[in-house]
Amino acid sequence: MVTLQTAENALKTVYLGVVSDQLNINANPLLSKIKHSNADVWGKEIRKLAPFGINGGIGAGTEDGALPKASGNKYVQFVSTLKNLYGTIEISDKAIRASENNSGAFVNLLNAEMEGLIKASTFNLSRMLYGDGKGILTKDYTGGTTDTDFITVKKGLNNFMEGMVIEFYDVDGECYEVANSPLVVTSIERDTGKVHFNKKLKSNLNPSNEYPVVQHSFDMEITGLGKIFSNDDLYGVSRATNAWMKPYIKTAAGEINDIVIQQAIDSLEENSGSIVDFITCSSAVKRAYQTYLNSFKRNVDVLELKGGYKAISYNGIPLVSDRFINNDEMYLLNTKEFTLHELCDWQWLEGDDGKIIRQIPNHPTYSATLVKYADLICDKPSGQAKISGIAVS
Repeated sequence: MVTLQTAENALKTVYLGVVSDQLNINANPLLSKIKHSNADVWGKEIRKLAPFGINGGIGAGTEDGALPKASGNKYVQFVSTLKNLYGTIEISDKAIRASENNSGAFVNLLNAEMEGLIKASTFNLSRMLYGDGKGILTKDYTGGTTDTDFITVKKGLNNFMEGMVIEFYDVDGECYEVANSPLVVTSIERDTGKVHFNKKLKSNLNPSNEYPVVQHSFDMEITGLGKIFSNDDLYGVSRATNAWMKPYIKTAAGEINDIVIQQAIDSLEENSGSIVDFITCSSAVKRAYQTYLNSFKRNVDVLELKGGYKAISYNGIPLVSDRFINNDEMYLLNTKEFTLHELCDWQWLEGDDGKIIRQIPNHPTYSATLVKYADLICDKPSGQAKISGIAVS
């Protein structure tokens, strides 16, 4: 007979390992390249010594003259708060009872819930990798002039997906309330950019100051590439007084070609000693680069990556596209300089009694929550590059 204890055992022993592998390896080609570590985690924070420059205790001299004075490695301490990542599944009491004498039906029920959790978590983890930690889905939209159930997104439409639960925050972190919350994305018109919700928005929504964010996530997401390539201070270190914290950024690149890419790679190697091992861009930029290759009748080599991903090759460096990158952008990264520091791998949230499935108060449903406490640290921001303003069709 299928019981709640059966579900507990299945989630702990069967599904947890599968879910962890899916989210750590198969969620995103960039994430699969980044190492995971529980080193440098102190309480609720990550505190990591990051080296920069070179050891100064070297030099030439005379046969019997003074030796070079010692001048050790240079370090700065990075400090970041562990971000709280959650994913929740929900099963009704009725569904459990209906399948209690049919183990096959129960397995199908759990499979469906776990597949939905993996899909949603994969989407949001991938989105966070390219975000700035604020969780803002778009800052470029129109809407709110009349009581409508939609906004029209001009930039960042790929950050939205049907079923997402949305809140609107202003730049100070104040959330405006929608009557009878939550606000759920019901449909997306990808040709017009319209994102529809399950209810009308307030008539005075201000697109210049109030932005859509995944529920409860404002300023709570991992430190993604958006933050690393911003002008803001990073990991508590001032960029104004630490020029080595600034990555290579080329704007208004125009047509993409081997020279534009190689200039960025050469700059990283010569100025930071950083070797690019991963290139990622929007699908539009990838097509533009393929068009460039085809114009010279060059073969496109295909590489097989960890997690089953495929990439085209730039001189042996994998080049992949990602939906969460702006339409005219490309990143050139040394993934060896990235670490996802975590307190632990994905785990089920347990109550005082050790149970992971619990009844939702005053509802005939049960929930279980997957949790991970982690943040992304880039040891050498100056060893990374971004090209924007690429001409795409």
